[in-house]
Amino acid sequence: MSTAASVPETYELEGDDALRTLRQTGWGRLAKDSFRRFRAADGFSHTRALAFQIMLTLLPALIATVGLATALGAGTFRKIIQETFTRLAPGPAGDIINQAFRQGAKSASGGANAALLFGLVAAVVSATFAMGQIERGANRIYGIERDRPTTQKYGNAFQLAVTSGVLSVLALVLIIAGADIATGTGLSGALGGLWAVLRWPISIAFTVAAFALLFRAAPNRRQPDPSWLAVGSGMAVALWFVFTGLLALYLSVGGSSMGRTYGPLTGIIAILLWTFLTSLALYLGLAFAAQLEAIRAGVPSPVSGQPASPAAPHQDGVRRRWRAILR
Repeated sequence: MSTAASVPETYELEGDDALRTLRQTGWGRLAKDSFRRFRAADGFSHTRALAFQIMLTLLPALIATVGLATALGAGTFRKIIQETFTRLAPGPAGDIINQAFRQGAKSASGGANAALLFGLVAAVVSATFAMGQIERGANRIYGIERDRPTTQKYGNAFQLAVTSGVLSVLALVLIIAGADIATGTGLSGALGGLWAVLRWPISIAFTVAAFALLFRAAPNRRQPDPSWLAVGSGMAVALWFVFTGLLALYLSVGGSSMGRTYGPLTGIIAILLWTFLTSLALYLGLAFAAQLEAIRAGVPSPVSGQPASPAAPHQDGVRRRWRAILR
């Protein structure tokens, strides 16, 4: 069974540039080798596992959010969330979303605050395990066979859950529910136009920050300068926006027929599809960053046990610097 080749840590190297290395290698070659690295690390299995874990996070988070909004009397906020998710899950599929909202409202209005608390705790725990899964997949992509010790792994995962995870959710809300927020809060005229423009760069900034945190902190290794991670994280962000946009377009155009086909399961299928595409974008971006650093280290072969491909012109200098460091 092939595995991804180990990527040496290059944080001590200086004097080279990520964009220059990318230009000399070529986008096509780097993309091809990155996908080979992704496949060698069993990337699709990690993608499916992460998608399932994100799904387990979203549903209790939805119930907890609605229950909290109801308890605080934030009826406008609750209505915005409900209309947005019902629109994304049309027809019979909306029954699942409406049931979640009724459960959240019941937990708050009936005084069962424990249910609301348990929903929040379940969301945080699931998000922490999701970040732990990201570390596992990232390590395999970088050719690292062992994760951090359990306490360190899930301590780091919890920090990522409350930072990168929250930023990702905020970005998704701005993309999906930006128009509903403007309508629900009564924004119109110049303010409405300003909001329609600003929500996109804000969502991009949140997404970039979330992915940058994951690329920096998730792998069990010392990462290079941010410039060497920017290409991979930028690729992940671009893929995430493309995948999310295509899914939103599909739901808006073919949502009714999808609802007739899958009935009340449509909402679940749509969310699972989005979580899978989100996970895929993340891991492909990580593979891109790992392969670029492998080229920097002078070991461009993405699969262990296979001969290296022809080296880029600058790699002889990289090898000389590594030999000087190892002396």
